[in-house]
Amino acid sequence: MRVLGFLMVGLLQLSCASQVTQKINGVSFVASREEVLQEHVEELMEIYANHAAVMPFGFIRDINTPEIIHNTDRQWFGETKAGAKQYIDLLHKNDIRVMVKPQIWIWKGEFTGTLMMQSEEDWKALEKSYDDFILTYAELAQETNAELLCIGTELELFVKNRPDYWKSLIQKIKEVYKGKLTYAANWDEYPRTTFWEDLDFIGIDAYFPLSNEQTPSVAQLKEGWKRWKTKIADLSKAKNKPVLFTEFGYRSMDFTAKKPWEVDRHQEKVNLVGQVNAQKAIFEEFWTEDWFAGGYIWKWFIDHKEVGGAEDNRFTPQNKPAQKVITEYYKMY
Repeated sequence: MRVLGFLMVGLLQLSCASQVTQKINGVSFVASREEVLQEHVEELMEIYANHAAVMPFGFIRDINTPEIIHNTDRQWFGETKAGAKQYIDLLHKNDIRVMVKPQIWIWKGEFTGTLMMQSEEDWKALEKSYDDFILTYAELAQETNAELLCIGTELELFVKNRPDYWKSLIQKIKEVYKGKLTYAANWDEYPRTTFWEDLDFIGIDAYFPLSNEQTPSVAQLKEGWKRWKTKIADLSKAKNKPVLFTEFGYRSMDFTAKKPWEVDRHQEKVNLVGQVNAQKAIFEEFWTEDWFAGGYIWKWFIDHKEVGGAEDNRFTPQNKPAQKVITEYYKMY
């Protein structure tokens, strides 16, 4: 009996260790006009992804407007509640876990971090509208048993100016949704985010500047990570929370790690090697750390066969050498 007991303890320890070391190997699953099909999900399974961020959208007319328009019949299917539910259901059917990550798009691509009202009346209106937006998707996350809910993405001035609102919002969300919570702070925002202790993960959109080289090597990129990684690890320890890269990725272009957050149509020359090296460096630096939970590649389009490729200088790794790198590391972890 004593031997059996030791065996059981050993098996339990192995089980616990595997739970600790298993990473969130995710993709940011871009909303589409169409329903997601089984073949689209199978393409995720081929790269050993075990998580997907499903991203319904709300729209704001400009950075001083408090109304968030969302879940309307004028939006793409995947941007709506019904579309997000269809995506989640099929992903779950294939044993892929889900983070519901509602996002805001401001007209002409204004950065959401600058969203700021000019009067108390407008702040109150924005808070009311954001309540409606995020609680709609908290209810969906609960209904579909989604494993994670991201309560906001890169909303620094909103968070900075209305800290009491965000504290109360988190409590409202917890009354509706019983799963794990995070917030997607921008790479230069996360140290100032005020409510990490109320969430389950420190969420970071990890577009840290790492190198000014045209084609930085893996070694140069890992050196570039040093100053950022120490600060991230220190915050994780201070808050006693694991870190999750709610977005990470690099464009397949020259100088990809100089300003990785660039999302405009900036036409630097295609550079597939730079993207490969940047992906290798982030995996080698973070996926071995026990305080690091994993992350979601930015970004993965549903119609895999029609996107990316050797002539594309955008973020997606699809049909590029970087896809092979992701597959290798996701399979490993």
